[in-house]
Amino acid sequence: MLRMKHVPNIITCLNLFSGCLSCIMSLEYHNYFGAFLFVILSVVFDFLDGFSARLLKAFSPIGGELDSLADIVSFGLAPGFVVFSFLNTVSAGTPFEASFLPCAAFLIPVFSALRLAKFNIDDRQKDSFLGLPVPADALFWVSLILAITPYIKGSETFVFCMILILIPAFCLLMVSELPLFSLKFKNYSWGKNRWAYLIIGIGIILTVRFQFFGISLTIICYILLSVIKTKLCVLRG
Repeated sequence: MLRMKHVPNIITCLNLFSGCLSCIMSLEYHNYFGAFLFVILSVVFDFLDGFSARLLKAFSPIGGELDSLADIVSFGLAPGFVVFSFLNTVSAGTPFEASFLPCAAFLIPVFSALRLAKFNIDDRQKDSFLGLPVPADALFWVSLILAITPYIKGSETFVFCMILILIPAFCLLMVSELPLFSLKFKNYSWGKNRWAYLIIGIGIILTVRFQFFGISLTIICYILLSVIKTKLCVLRG
């Protein structure tokens, strides 16, 4: 039983390892599909470490700290490297070539760290979120870059500017006070989980229809649905 308590931390380390491999895929090989797969794997490990901790009742202070440190790499640094690599490549032949503007991508890990630090000390985020969770932000970026890469020829300057606008927008979303509903299920009833079921259904439809771009669209829908849910709660009093 002594060994079982280490299972969640081992899974968290696998999350961190996958995040490191994602960084290598984008920075060394410009392999955005490989980077995407390792971020997806990190998301799976991020879910499993919490699930196993609850199942084995193996919660520990070091586990909580390790989880945040792993998430900074897997959901902060990894998408930051993907966006940096992409911007650096796209800038060739544009007015932004040889500029420092691609380094704006590293605002993603900076604000991811701020988001995680805020989450760790905020007791209001037990059952829902305030600000965009870092795994959702990471999925948005790695899927978006993978989706648009084959279609940027001739539109490099526009795409470069679009990404530069989206970076601060999503960074601010992470540290905002915007209420977002959680996808953690305490039970499987429709009444208490209808918003989660709705975004899962939308995500499946969008991903089937638009492949990788559908994942980015799902994250945007998640934000919009959360805003709608909040407005409805306010109207109901």
